[in-house]
Amino acid sequence: MFDALLVLSFGGPNGPDDVLPFLRNVTAGRNVPDRRLAVVAEQYQQFDGKSPINDQNRALIGAIEREFSDFGINLPVYFGNRNWEPFLADTVQQMAHDGVGNALVLATSAFSSYSGCRQYREDLEIASAAVGDRAPGLHKLRLYYNHPGFVDAVVDRVRETMQAGDRLVFTAHSLPVTMAARCDYEAQLNEVAGIVAERLGAPWDLAYQSRSGPPHVPWLEPDINDHLESLYEQGVSAVTVVPLGFISDHMEVKFDLDIQAFQTAASIGLTMRRASTVGTHPTFVSAIRSLVQEKIDDAPALWIGASGPWPDPCPDGHCLAPT
Repeated sequence: MFDALLVLSFGGPNGPDDVLPFLRNVTAGRNVPDRRLAVVAEQYQQFDGKSPINDQNRALIGAIEREFSDFGINLPVYFGNRNWEPFLADTVQQMAHDGVGNALVLATSAFSSYSGCRQYREDLEIASAAVGDRAPGLHKLRLYYNHPGFVDAVVDRVRETMQAGDRLVFTAHSLPVTMAARCDYEAQLNEVAGIVAERLGAPWDLAYQSRSGPPHVPWLEPDINDHLESLYEQGVSAVTVVPLGFISDHMEVKFDLDIQAFQTAASIGLTMRRASTVGTHPTFVSAIRSLVQEKIDDAPALWIGASGPWPDPCPDGHCLAPT
């Protein structure tokens, strides 16, 4: 039934001239003035105006292609983004030109939320409509937050970094409270964080990062910087921060953790280490291959924890937009 895999991601600028146009795409429809976007743009300029995300996604695609070759899976892998080149609609157009009839879609978001799940499905519908009758069928793979390959890769990444006595602080992108109330984001993060911490025998907390939007709109807390200060006041001397909610070390990880959170920790005398995201960890790449095999070979769905494998297709009313 399926003759391609599409890796679908958020996108990021490839150079200084891309930054403001990219940010305008991200905030389209929200009436955010350029003067506010310019503040965010300064973060990108610290990295020469280039987000790491596109190169990291291409590295993941290369690893998937090698995994497919090793296991005899004859599916070409395409790459499309929501907010920057290669734009999703252009990629779907190319797939139609190449004769793709039905494609599986891997979104680079493991957890449930409007922006990380339903909005990607809406993106697929919009891109298909733009391409027209020749557009291939696009089937998003299930959420994989509790796939054993994802969890095992997170455990390995943390083990590579943490030292004896470290407290684990898991982080994920904060969401507006009204968005979080309409999905299972918090429950899924807490479940996986608990599994990882139990395997490593370490105390743990969950904090949030990368908050944006008007100050009067409530978002998930605690903020990672506030939480580091609170832990230090409680007598914690060393932490390993684990960006659980991300699969690659992109801008939110590089800036919000490697710059801002490290500065906070240094200012109060707290020792902070930061674990890598799963990235191209072989176990995670194998998990992606097994997700594909669920659809092309009727392989069993794998999961760990109490919540079971995520339904496929996603249930109605799942991950609704915030009120």
